Amino acid sequence: MANRLANESSPYLLQHADNPVDWYPWSLEAHELSRADDKPIFLSIGYSACHWCHVMEHESFENEAIAEKMNELFVCVKVDREERPDLDQIYMNAVQLMTGHGGWPMSVFLTPNLQPFYGGTYWPPEPRQGMPGFEQVLIAVADAWKNRRDAAVEQAGKLTDHLCEFAAATTDSTTITEDSFSAAAAKLERVFDFTYGGFGRAPKFPHPMDLQLLLRAWSRSRKDQWLGMVTLNLDKMAHGGIYDHLAGGFARYSVDQRWLVPHFEKMFYDNALLTSAYLEGFLATGNQEYAEVARETIEYILREMTDDEGGFHSTEDADSEGVEGKFYVWTPAEIREVLGQQRGERFCDVYDVTEVGNFEGQNILNLPRTIEQAARLRNWDLGELSAELADSRAKLRAVRGRRIRPGKDDKVLVSWNGLMIDALARAAGVLGAPQYYDAAARAAKFLLSDLRADNGRMLHCWRHGKARLAAYLDDYAYLTCAMVTLYEASFDEAWIDEAVALANVMLVHFADQKQGGFFFTADDHEALIARNKDLHDSSVPSGNSMAATALLRLGTLCGRADYLDAARGTLEMAHETMMNSPTATGQMLVAANLLIGPTRAIVFVGPDASSEDPSGIQQTAARFRRHFLPNCVIAGRPADAEDQYQSPHLAPLFLGKRQAGGGTTVYVCENFACQAPVHGEAGISDLLTRLTS
Repeated sequence: MANRLANESSPYLLQHADNPVDWYPWSLEAHELSRADDKPIFLSIGYSACHWCHVMEHESFENEAIAEKMNELFVCVKVDREERPDLDQIYMNAVQLMTGHGGWPMSVFLTPNLQPFYGGTYWPPEPRQGMPGFEQVLIAVADAWKNRRDAAVEQAGKLTDHLCEFAAATTDSTTITEDSFSAAAAKLERVFDFTYGGFGRAPKFPHPMDLQLLLRAWSRSRKDQWLGMVTLNLDKMAHGGIYDHLAGGFARYSVDQRWLVPHFEKMFYDNALLTSAYLEGFLATGNQEYAEVARETIEYILREMTDDEGGFHSTEDADSEGVEGKFYVWTPAEIREVLGQQRGERFCDVYDVTEVGNFEGQNILNLPRTIEQAARLRNWDLGELSAELADSRAKLRAVRGRRIRPGKDDKVLVSWNGLMIDALARAAGVLGAPQYYDAAARAAKFLLSDLRADNGRMLHCWRHGKARLAAYLDDYAYLTCAMVTLYEASFDEAWIDEAVALANVMLVHFADQKQGGFFFTADDHEALIARNKDLHDSSVPSGNSMAATALLRLGTLCGRADYLDAARGTLEMAHETMMNSPTATGQMLVAANLLIGPTRAIVFVGPDASSEDPSGIQQTAARFRRHFLPNCVIAGRPADAEDQYQSPHLAPLFLGKRQAGGGTTVYVCENFACQAPVHGEAGISDLLTRLTS
């Protein structure tokens, strides 16, 4: 018989709707029941693609005896961390304070007033490998609540005080300099793996924000070591098993040091962030492989992860048919059956497919040698081999598509969608692919229309026609950045209006007016035991770092000193955190790079964007989009634009700018002042050389 989760929309919660556990969603009903029955709350937080969440569900939450004990002793509450990152942040901080580590599934015991007093992550049903059995934990916690309640309540109170102090923690504001930025990049260098790429040892997670930071550090210093770190990391990931060589896209992380064996779940946000990292790698180096990886990842998202309404879905599981990775692995016989003997053997040679296998007797496709190296080694013609492998990959992908796919979480989250809209809009210009802009614009229009409350504020998530939950800081910050990038990709000034509206909500409802920075929840959000201010990147950029990035870009375009001041206050407040933890503040340092400057607005005025004239504003801007210019924002307006919509927010930027000559005139502005205009092929080429050198 279904429990109360059957009425929820989250795929993760619905996975637990038939458990014998009497689950409640996070709700006033559950909180009041806890107080009325004088029972602690057992809070379980996870997400739909989480392998160990599935394991704990199967072992414990589907176990009738354990479920009976849970129902007898506790009010059981299940939360999707992707729907409620506010709760996840608070109680993850609590678990880390209690145990020194965290992860999912997260398991926390709360007093009836929602204060945590004991917690952990995964517990097996019976004692195993030094871990207590989950039933033992339940009995011990219930006994502590019954017989040692004063100690439990005292611990909960102290822990909550620590959480509040942690949430409100500030540091002395410090001016950020280029030396600060270089020092952070040097710290990244000390923890980099110069053999396999990446930071630290196994398990290896992609660090796209850190790679983007290193590219900016290299752009400033031209220190080849930092560019080499980026290219090694991008190469190793693209060649490893963490990358899906048939369909594109990246798995969540690698369980080994050399990126071979992935944890097979595919998270939407990873693919959005890695798309941006590979695009920047391509711009900085001209390496066409990086462009191809970005393109293939985008095509995976558009093909497999796009909702009919235009938004993007959240995750794909690691498991299919109850087995982790089953959808993705191959045997030599399976490949020969699809490709034939000769082509099959050649494919297996290139992609490391053997009878012994590289993963539990089967094979994860990867490239221990590049295709060029394989061709040289075997004396094969590179052009013929590349064409053959492309055809082979397409055939294998079609056959794999007939397998039972991993489960998908098809909810749409504003924050993660903002990351992909940004990447798509950027890719449209970098790769010369206008269809990517169209997909980004469609997704953005969907979010702005279908995920808005009646009062105009954003909502956080949507599934099957229903939007819910007040948006968080990262929803607003990521989407503001995406609106700016959509404008830069099209010069459609309506996107700037949307960006300004979103930024104003951040300043009014999320800003910490006393200490600087932004809270994760709005001032009218549900009251929780702490109001968090996230500064550290997790698998996604922190809300504060993206708010600073968005405000610096938008403030530069619109001439808004209040936006620039709010960004400066955020970054100066986080200076000590950036210096102490550069591997956890990559996006904050990317924003700091903009703050340090010089940050320029490049303004194009000339023939209409729809003109076929190669000297038109879009055609001229396209040349700039194909260069790595991390400290620039761009704007463009037809010289005769009276009949087109003009955003009032861009009026200061375009004031007094006129077309000179027959083609596009380019203005470079910095600190609210503009250099002499440039026009003509020679002048524009010289300007590009100066900007990129």
